[in-house]
Amino acid sequence: MTTAASPVEALIVVDVQTAFVSGANPVPDAARLLERVNDLLDRARQAGALVVHLQNDGAPGADDEPNTPGWELYLPVKSGPSEHVIRKPKDDGFDGTPLGEVLVGAGVRAVAICGLMSEMCVQATARTALARGYRVALPHDAHATYDVPAVPDVSDVVPAHVVSRVAAWALGDQPENTVPAKAVTFTNASA
Repeated sequence: MTTAASPVEALIVVDVQTAFVSGANPVPDAARLLERVNDLLDRARQAGALVVHLQNDGAPGADDEPNTPGWELYLPVKSGPSEHVIRKPKDDGFDGTPLGEVLVGAGVRAVAICGLMSEMCVQATARTALARGYRVALPHDAHATYDVPAVPDVSDVVPAHVVSRVAAWALGDQPENTVPAKAVTFTNASA
């Protein structure tokens, strides 16, 4: 039996961009990740929660270089006052972006974070949200990454699912990072 997490007022969808979930080099089990993120999006929208899509601006030549097919957001955005797209220049979704102002302006006190990559942009954004006093739900099955390659005399390949779990674990015991996506519930901050 899954216990529901306390409701959150916002969903932050981190870097669910075409290069990472489709084509020649998607993250492992991308279809399952997309299913979970889509479910979170549907439920957040139905509840009137704030939705923020973060979109990483990769370096020239990177898979997520701005204005290339891989940079595009993979999931449709529903334009409106409670759904935003925020481009970001760094891993942390708060660094150099209006994300903090958007959350404060909407009266948000608790967020759910999902997307890519677990040990980079997802973790960096979650860490800053925690440092700013937000309650963070980080559903373990709604963020993903790639395998960490083997390094001779250091380690074998580290499977992606282990990397994701360690990234969440490294945030400490504050985030609700052991719940599945289906246990995350949403509410409207102004309700």
